[in-house]
Amino acid sequence: MARMIPFVENNYNVCELGPRGTGKSHIYKECSPNSILVSGGQTTVANLFYNMSTRRVGLVGLWDLVAFDEVAGISFKDKDGVQIMKDYMASGSFARGREQIEASAGMVFIGNINQSVESLVKTSHLLAPFPEAMIDSAFFDRFHAYIPGWEIPKMRPEFFTDRYGLIVDYLAEFYREMRKRNFADAIDKYFKLGNNLNQRDVIAVRKTVSGLIKLLYPHGQFEKEDVRECLEYALQVRRRVKEQLKKIGGMEFYDVHFSYIDNESLEEHFVSVKEQGGGGLIPDGPSKPGILHTIGLSNKGMPGLYRLELQVTKGSGKLVTSGLWNSSVAKEQVKIAFDFFKANSSRISAGSKVRDHDFHLHAVELQNTGPFTHLALASLVVFASGLLGKPVQSQMVVMGDMSLGGTVTPVQSLAECLQVAFDAGAKKVALPMSSAVDIPSIPAELFTKFQTSFYADPVDAVFKALGVD
Repeated sequence: MARMIPFVENNYNVCELGPRGTGKSHIYKECSPNSILVSGGQTTVANLFYNMSTRRVGLVGLWDLVAFDEVAGISFKDKDGVQIMKDYMASGSFARGREQIEASAGMVFIGNINQSVESLVKTSHLLAPFPEAMIDSAFFDRFHAYIPGWEIPKMRPEFFTDRYGLIVDYLAEFYREMRKRNFADAIDKYFKLGNNLNQRDVIAVRKTVSGLIKLLYPHGQFEKEDVRECLEYALQVRRRVKEQLKKIGGMEFYDVHFSYIDNESLEEHFVSVKEQGGGGLIPDGPSKPGILHTIGLSNKGMPGLYRLELQVTKGSGKLVTSGLWNSSVAKEQVKIAFDFFKANSSRISAGSKVRDHDFHLHAVELQNTGPFTHLALASLVVFASGLLGKPVQSQMVVMGDMSLGGTVTPVQSLAECLQVAFDAGAKKVALPMSSAVDIPSIPAELFTKFQTSFYADPVDAVFKALGVD
């Protein structure tokens, strides 16, 4: 039913990504003569919006909805194509030359997800199939809904009815007539929206509820539970957009805990997204000695989760590294940690001899965010954990960095890094004392999710991470 909302609701923007064969493109191609399906490939601003030489309005002025098939292949010949699309999706109008043009066509984006949803949720985001030029938080924030295409079964003959249906021409006339009506205020009689929804979220939820009521209760007769069902779905499909924005745009979009309040009982109900989680990235329970998770900004400026794994064998004090993404900077950071470890091993443990062992450190990038170079402090903790045979505390993430002289540096973008830690399943964090000044910038509901330890110097970081007094 949600696929039909753009037919009955003006300026409704939606995306649906999922497996092949579930009828995504069929509905926009065959169910109304008032919709157009643009097959993936190059398009132009003139074709889509306005041709300045002929002074003709493009597809958005001619059709009730414009659907883009195979989003991975969309590209604009014009550099400002995505910018004009953002403007139009936000306001239903756009400017070309001296003209300010309004239109009511909705934008629909459909495409395929080639990986499993579970792996995408853990390692990337569910908008990854879009082309690079479109992966922009401001663009995705214009989406009113993200339909979970992976929940819809592939079409099979037994799904088709042998009873009467609606002739498409009749159905299309119904769609067009319903565009003149509005049920956006249907929520207000029974419910209020929670305080995590900003103005864009409220508009998106109201549009989705209005569209669903037009399709399910076109006569305008509906009860409280009917509205609740539509409202919960509307909150869920908008929250799915916000969850991906949080991964792309960071703390600007942290307020994803959508809820609604019953006007009668004043009870607040929270709405979750089924596939959200990623808690398996940092496993529950104690890990083996020599394994550590750390979080920081990659070379692309994105906060990401990384795992360090150390193997210790009898030897002569050699260090081998692998998985460091061919980065000389990352290798240099590990060498700084190893040199500091050798020079200060007596402060960590009097009985352990570094030169009697060989060390193999392997770094794993868990979220495809790009190489991480601030590895020195986390590497030091791993060396100590492996040599002492003591595991890092359960579900702990160690953040921060250090210099060769042992000077500790604070965590960059602490709030974003803590959000990544929470989404990955961390329960404890070790932070440098110098990061304490950034705590006011962290939302209270996020910071209180962790058991936080502060360390003053690199050796203190080792003790805090291993839970040694």
